[in-house]
Amino acid sequence: MNSLTLILGGARSGKSRRAEAILTVLPPPWTYIATAEAFDAEMEARIAAHRARRQAGWETLDAPRDLPEVLSRARPPVLVDCLTLWLSNLMLAEADIGAATDALEAALRARTGTVVLVSNEVGQGIVPATPLGRRFRDAQGVLNQRMAALADHVELVVAGVPLRVKP
Repeated sequence: MNSLTLILGGARSGKSRRAEAILTVLPPPWTYIATAEAFDAEMEARIAAHRARRQAGWETLDAPRDLPEVLSRARPPVLVDCLTLWLSNLMLAEADIGAATDALEAALRARTGTVVLVSNEVGQGIVPATPLGRRFRDAQGVLNQRMAALADHVELVVAGVPLRVKP
């Protein structure tokens, strides 16, 4: 079965748990592609907590910037967590966001099996005070729109409750 699901939500909304629940109805092993980088102790603790809550059967691959390449070789089913950190990493590296998004779309179109993408919905808050914040918010909105257009299913998670957006 080929399917692409995009899970959107705010910070601490339950996006990752929902994505894990979608995949774990399929038989293991499952592949978790992590985009976070631990630059400090607090982020190390967050990453450790994410890993600790997952049951046996998960293989973790790290892809802070090279997501399309890692995705193309990952064994299905796959959870990508998260596009927001991937975009942040690309922006901080001054990468070409359009080209990176094109490469991600190509990798997703070429895949077989189930893929679940996790991303933050950042457009419902206040306008960021800095130019970088506004560029990030705008780029995240465009990335989410492109992934939603490609996805078979889109859900918005609010306070741990998934709401079907597409179809």
